[in-house]
Amino acid sequence: MALATKHRKRRKLKADINVVPYIDVMLVLLIIFMVTAPLLNLGVDIDLPESRAKALVTDADPILISIGSDGTMYLTLGKEGREQIDNETLVKKVSAFVRQNPKAPVVVGADASLDYGSVIRVMGELQQAGVPKVSLMSQPIAEKKR
Repeated sequence: MALATKHRKRRKLKADINVVPYIDVMLVLLIIFMVTAPLLNLGVDIDLPESRAKALVTDADPILISIGSDGTMYLTLGKEGREQIDNETLVKKVSAFVRQNPKAPVVVGADASLDYGSVIRVMGELQQAGVPKVSLMSQPIAEKKR
């Protein structure tokens, strides 16, 4: 009985990276970002009053309270993002931030169509939060074209 020897051909190993799964993940992430990008609230349109005041120059990131024309308030603490806020939460968050950063400037920006009383109420809330000084935001007067 003769032994039949079978010679199998050995395949060479591939050293290539299969990139198909990476492309699939990239396309899924692209779709997710395309869907969520329009949902992000990046800013509030505020028509600031005009003034001849000089710009405020500070080293620290300011605490910014923006009040829209409909009276909604938004808070930006330092480098954090902008968030919609109510009066109670405003006092709590600003007082905690001011205790940690007493030199942080506090700036209030309100829409020009908003009544003066709304701005004063916010300034009263900031006083309760322990803020010693509040700056009001405005935009420079646009020079008239001749």
